[in-house]
Amino acid sequence: MKHPVRICMVGAGRVGKLHSGTLKRHVPQGDVVALVDPYQAVLDETGDQFGIDSRYTSLEEALDKVQVDAVIITTPTFTHRELAVMAAAQGKHIFLEKPMAMRLDECDAIIAAAQDNGLVLQLGFMRRFDPEFTAAAERIFAGEIGQPMMIKSLTHGPGLPPAWANDLKTSNGMIAEVNSHDLDCTRWLMGANPERIYVETANFKGDERGATAEHFYDNMLATVRFEGGAMGSISGICPCDYGYDARVEIVGKQGIMQIGSMRGMDVIVCVNRDQGLITPIYKRWPERFAWAYINEIEHFVSCILEEKEPAVTGIDGRWAVAGVLAGTKSFLEERPVYLREVMDGAGAAR
Repeated sequence: MKHPVRICMVGAGRVGKLHSGTLKRHVPQGDVVALVDPYQAVLDETGDQFGIDSRYTSLEEALDKVQVDAVIITTPTFTHRELAVMAAAQGKHIFLEKPMAMRLDECDAIIAAAQDNGLVLQLGFMRRFDPEFTAAAERIFAGEIGQPMMIKSLTHGPGLPPAWANDLKTSNGMIAEVNSHDLDCTRWLMGANPERIYVETANFKGDERGATAEHFYDNMLATVRFEGGAMGSISGICPCDYGYDARVEIVGKQGIMQIGSMRGMDVIVCVNRDQGLITPIYKRWPERFAWAYINEIEHFVSCILEEKEPAVTGIDGRWAVAGVLAGTKSFLEERPVYLREVMDGAGAAR
C-alpha cells in the first residue's frame, strides 16, 4: 500500500480531536480524510480545527462517498461492534478505542470480521506505547527484578465522565471506561492472564455531581490473582479532582520497579515560605501520555503499510473486557469471580 494511509475518524469528540491532531502534526504516513459524528456542531468544530472537509453524520455515508483505507473509532462503547464490523466488511483496517465492546460475543464478532477480511485490528491501549511503560516492560521481561510476584496499578482521573459512561447499561461503568488500561497493563507486565478478581466499589461524589445512573460508583478497588499465583491490585477514582494520576508498582523475587510519578513536570515553584515548594501534576490524560498517543497511531499506520500484526490485538481487548465483566459481576454479587465464569460458552456476558 502506498502512503499516506487514508483514514476516516469516527467520533469527533475529545479523543477524536486528539487522534486527528496526532495524525495532522506527527504522522505524515497517515491522513484524516473524513470525519464522522452524529452531532453537527461537534463535527464542524473538529473538522474546522484540523482542516477535514469531508464530514458525515454516519459511517455508512462516509464509506459510501470517500475512499479510505482505515477507520479510527472513538465513539461510545455500545457503538463499537456495529461500527467495527461495518468497516471490516468493506475492507477497512481498524483502530478501536478501549473498551473494545460491551460483551465478549461482540469482541468475538469484531475479531472475526477483521480476521476474515485480512485486516489490521489494533486496540487503543496507549500505555503499551508510553516510553516509561515500554522501558519498564523490557527490563521486567529481561528478568531484572526477577519473577513478578505482585503488581499495583492505579488510574485516577479528575473529571466526571459523560452520562453514558456512568451507566452500566451503556458502558459497563468506571472499571471499563477508566480501569481498562489497568486491566490490560497488569496482564501485559505480569506476563500472565488474570484468573480471579474481587471488586469493591463506593460512591462519594455522585449525588453532588449529578450522577444518577443505577449502580454508579466513583471509587473502585480490585484485587486480582493471575494464572501462576501472582497477585495484583487496581485502584480507580473518577472524579478525583487533584489531577490525572497513573502509576504502577511491580514487586519481583529480586527487586521492585515503579512506573510513573505524581510529578507532572520537572519544575519546582516557591513563592512563599508558608506554601513551600510546589511541583505541578498532570492536569489531564493527554498530557501524561502525549508520546504514547503519538506512538500508538504511528504504530497503527506502520502495521497497515508493512502488513504486520499490531502489538495490541483484539485478543488483548477481549481479555480486558472479560476483566470488566468479571469485576462488575464481583461487586454486584459481592464475591470473588473467576474469569472463566464470564468466558465460558459463547463468551456472552451473564
